[in-house]
Amino acid sequence: MTAPRTRALRYGGDYNPEQWPEEVWAEDVELMRRAGVNTATVGVFSWARIEPRPGERDFGWLDRVLDLLHAGGIEVFLATPTASPPPWLGHRFPETLPVDFDGHRLAYGSRNQFCPSSPVYREHALALVTDLARRYADHPALKLWHVGNELGQVCHCDTTAAHFRRWLRARHGTLDELNEAWHTVFWSQRYGSWDEVIPPRRAPYLINPGQRLDFARFCSDTLVESFLAERDVLRRITPDVPVTTNFMGLHPVVDGWALAAHEDVVSHDWYPDPADPESHVLSALSFDLMRSLKRGPWLLMEQAAGAVNWRRRNPPKPAGQLRAQSVQAVARGADAVCFFQWRASRGGAEKFHSGMVPHAGPDSRVFREVEALGADLAALAPVAGAPVVADVAVVLDWENWWAVELDAHPSGDFALLDRVRDCYRPLFELGATVDFVPATASPADLAAYRLVVVPNLYLVRDPEPLRSFVAGGGTVVVGFFSGVVDERDQVFPGGYPGPLRELLGLRVEEVVPLGPDDVLACSSAELGGFTADFWRDDLLVEGAEVVAALDDGTPVVLRHRHGAGAAWYVATRPEEGAAVRLFARVLAEAGVEPAPDRPRGVEVVRRGDVLFLVNHGVDEVSVDVPGAHVDLLTGAGVSGSTTLGRFGVAALVPQAG
Repeated sequence: MTAPRTRALRYGGDYNPEQWPEEVWAEDVELMRRAGVNTATVGVFSWARIEPRPGERDFGWLDRVLDLLHAGGIEVFLATPTASPPPWLGHRFPETLPVDFDGHRLAYGSRNQFCPSSPVYREHALALVTDLARRYADHPALKLWHVGNELGQVCHCDTTAAHFRRWLRARHGTLDELNEAWHTVFWSQRYGSWDEVIPPRRAPYLINPGQRLDFARFCSDTLVESFLAERDVLRRITPDVPVTTNFMGLHPVVDGWALAAHEDVVSHDWYPDPADPESHVLSALSFDLMRSLKRGPWLLMEQAAGAVNWRRRNPPKPAGQLRAQSVQAVARGADAVCFFQWRASRGGAEKFHSGMVPHAGPDSRVFREVEALGADLAALAPVAGAPVVADVAVVLDWENWWAVELDAHPSGDFALLDRVRDCYRPLFELGATVDFVPATASPADLAAYRLVVVPNLYLVRDPEPLRSFVAGGGTVVVGFFSGVVDERDQVFPGGYPGPLRELLGLRVEEVVPLGPDDVLACSSAELGGFTADFWRDDLLVEGAEVVAALDDGTPVVLRHRHGAGAAWYVATRPEEGAAVRLFARVLAEAGVEPAPDRPRGVEVVRRGDVLFLVNHGVDEVSVDVPGAHVDLLTGAGVSGSTTLGRFGVAALVPQAG
């Protein structure tokens, strides 16, 4: 099953009519039509309204909402409201409430107040989902099911402990195997009975890393299991309606590859910081990841029309940025541009989170931008469903993410997303289009790319795909602190990078995390002189060519021929300019066509036949555009070059004839 298709991009947002008097609803629909909105997500936080008391159902208001939207030509992504149980569930069944790492049972009165392992929670949730699906199975407005919201709940209660033990039995089989996997011979931690095994909880000192890694796997699997329980109900009752759940930004709790495999389409919530002039780079990274999870179009389910409410300081988006960020998402594969939420709330915890209709009402700058964006997205209808083709793959693996950030490592400052960003940023600056792949990608999967970048692979399960890729003529770049442990988080003997040692032609004897003020001076005939920081490896060369070294001769960038290809190893963090030069060299070696030069802050990416240009800066810039084109957004011809103003965008197609 695939995502719902229309002849246009989807445009809209979370619609929460239960927050407003019914007389406002007709005005909402009229404003939606005026803004070009064609889709509304309904019901995300409506459990207490639908089920005010256990077993009761109040669908009348929702009937009227869906009928009103349908009459206005607006289609519905209908949510199962299971992310925020009503107070009566926690009050009557306190065992459904989550317990934190310190053993405290959390109260209701917020949202996400449930234990994913609770059979009582699941019983009530699935009963509600079943009735919801039966009620609206044949409603003409329904186009997509939206399960829950931003899965990420973690619990440490006794119910979770019992579930964890069942999960461990299925994974390891016997206690002896569990003890071996967790290396419980250390610190006298050997378990003699399954009843002794618990989730990680507050302890006097460091907790067993094998236990913590398995618990991270378990938490992810449990959330996927919760999604599947709801999805299967929906599939049984409405087999032709696709199902999604929204990813919560770049979040480590749920394995994105595992969850996306069970969705019909990937959806994503993303909130870049208006105060960060470089936020568009991380946005591009997250959008490329969402597109990669199912190798196709995805849905931007939530973004903010203006300010959010949860940072320390929450400035609004400056004029024009809303458009630039939305077009950026479309350029990188989004078939929907949606917001949280349609109308800004009058009360509640998120009343200062912006809406498409702000507190100031429709006679406001924000709503005028919302209307203008609707017209832009209508003009971009030809791009819906079109692919984004990449020559470069970046490895991002959740099990590695969990493992590399465990306690008691050489550096407590090691964050996987920072390492990914260190590699993604120069690729972005060089105009390389990037897909993401898991560490378990097969040789056939990797064969679609010329270059594979591995920012970090601390945990290695199977090195063969990378070896085969390089031996067959591919180019790979591997970052420091890779090839350290196996899937049990146990160190490979013989030195790092373990099973990647032959591929990379080197052996790391020691790792040296650097202090915040430590700067390394490096020299290179190919890359020129540069500085580096954060980390360095003390390593021995075992066949690799030294491309760059410290002034004392310690290698920091190496290249090794392996079969018909080449493997690069970067043993430190080069300064940004040197990283750009390094990746320019690697891209050229891999045969990736260089992108045209453009000013910094200008993004150039192709989707299908459309070349998107997005200026994320505040200054007017001129961008070279070889050939003759037409801008879908304006209808104007473009030849040779085009000018983009502050947050300016263009969507260029080759001019016919």
